[in-house]
Amino acid sequence: MRRKSSRSSTDQNAELDMTPMLDIVFIMLIFFIVTGSSVKESGIDVNRPQAQSGERKEQASIIIAISPNGEVTLDKHVVDIRAVRANIARLHAENPLGSVVITADRETKTQALVAVMDQVRLAGIKNAAIATESVTE
Repeated sequence: MRRKSSRSSTDQNAELDMTPMLDIVFIMLIFFIVTGSSVKESGIDVNRPQAQSGERKEQASIIIAISPNGEVTLDKHVVDIRAVRANIARLHAENPLGSVVITADRETKTQALVAVMDQVRLAGIKNAAIATESVTE
C-alpha cells in the first residue's frame, strides 16, 4: 500500500487571489476623491470687500453670490431675486444645521445685498453671514 503524501496536488498550485484587495483599494480611492472635492464654491468670481473685524466661518452649506451688476447666483445657478426665498427654504429644509453665506462683490450696490438678505430672512434664516476678505497689515 502506498502512502499519501501530506501535500495534495491542489496545495502546490494554490495562488493568492488579489481581486478582493484591488476592489477595496479602488473603493477607498473613489471614496477619498468624492469626499475630498466637497468644497463649495459660489459659482462666480467675486472681489469681496475687506473688513478688519471678520470672523472665519469654516463650513457653509448655502452660498449666495452677488455679482457687480446685481446678478444673484445660488448653487451655481443664476436665479431671480424673487426666487431666492423659495430656494433658500428648500436648501435649508434639506440641511437644517447648515449656514448661509452671502458673497457680494465690492462693487455690488447695497440695494442688491439688502434685497438678498431680506429674502434670506423671510426664508427663516436669521443669522446669514456676509463674506469678506481679511485686511493684511
